[in-house]
Amino acid sequence: MIPATFVQAALRGIRGKCPRCGEGHLFRKWLKPLERCPVCTLDLTPQRADDFPAYIAILVTGHLMAPLIIALSLDFELGPLAMVSILVPLALVMMLGMLQPAKGAVISAQWWFGLHGFVKERLPEDTPSDPA
Repeated sequence: MIPATFVQAALRGIRGKCPRCGEGHLFRKWLKPLERCPVCTLDLTPQRADDFPAYIAILVTGHLMAPLIIALSLDFELGPLAMVSILVPLALVMMLGMLQPAKGAVISAQWWFGLHGFVKERLPEDTPSDPA
């Protein structure tokens, strides 16, 4: 149930699943998280993702769009209207498509590290039994 690594918890959040159990849905609406996981009853009200998912989406979109903008401007003779009509819709789709996965990852990170009122949970470590 509880993930063994941060990467597992983050991937659960990116998929829109509860970071603790990986089964319950994380979101009630597109960007509105549930108050509790319907499967493991993890309290999700402490999350404070705020604007960070939008910053992540903008940063990733910008870094992915920059080579495309350079390639379109150098390799093709497109006018300004053609460039705008290609790049603006693509950037919007990329940013909107990344918002929910980014928010899920941020909520998962907050849960994993015990931030903003989340309880830091870990799997129990296997301790070798002393034969003596």
